[in-house]
Amino acid sequence: MPRAGIVTVAGVPNAGKSTLLNRIVGEKLSIVSPKPQSTRDRIVGIRTTDDVQMILLDTPDLLTPEYPLHEAMRGAAVAALREADVILYLVDGTRGAPPPLADVALLTQPPTAPIILGVNKSDLLSADERERLASAHPDAAFFSATTGDGIDALTTRLAALLPESPFLYPEDEISTQSVRFFVRELVRETALEQLDEEVPYSVACEIEEFRESQSPVYIRAVLHVERDSQKRILIGAGGTRIRDIGREARRKVEALIGARVYLDLWVKVLPNWRRNSNALNRFGYHLPEGRSS
Repeated sequence: MPRAGIVTVAGVPNAGKSTLLNRIVGEKLSIVSPKPQSTRDRIVGIRTTDDVQMILLDTPDLLTPEYPLHEAMRGAAVAALREADVILYLVDGTRGAPPPLADVALLTQPPTAPIILGVNKSDLLSADERERLASAHPDAAFFSATTGDGIDALTTRLAALLPESPFLYPEDEISTQSVRFFVRELVRETALEQLDEEVPYSVACEIEEFRESQSPVYIRAVLHVERDSQKRILIGAGGTRIRDIGREARRKVEALIGARVYLDLWVKVLPNWRRNSNALNRFGYHLPEGRSS
């Protein structure tokens, strides 16, 4: 009997969740950035082998909410924990002993799904550091999402915990999310790569038009920020920065869809969108039930 089910990957900022998802699925689905809070919604990746279909959920960072966008991000992560058949609690091994998942996720009680502690960046650990962590957490899985070391052993462990079930999706699917979703994320990722300090956290991307029927494919994307000063930074002197972002984002999108693209990129100010429930809903970020701003 085949096995199929949901593996929720959860952890604190910069533990390497997105790198791990991309490594296991074998395709770049999730934004990879050294900046924390890059993943704002859960990203779905599907890995199908001979008799196992693993639906991986890359979740937003588990953090203490400071404003409504954070609440929406944490809500998405906690909901994914509830849906999981298996939870991979991902930690950065170079940061020392990890706190319990329930504490990090601010849960009143531990999740019901089995939890594997995944120690990422094990290639950066000294022999002594690895031994200390292994002694304290004998059931932990050690691996490197960057190099791939230990990933096969990890996926074998995860697969063994999935329920016996027919496959939930066609074998050739690698995600349930739309091309528009991934285009939006690629444009936002490119902006993150070229911006410093607080500006990246104020950027949201919206795809206003997506015309696949013409050549080149026409995509109108808008980068929203919260203040005029951020807009000026994003545009850059003489429009140089926004042109650089557009050029690199177009390259990524063309690789994704396998066709030439005309990316029509704009910047607009939407004041305090991270704190406004209507704006959050517009961008696909939803506050937990019973909470509104």
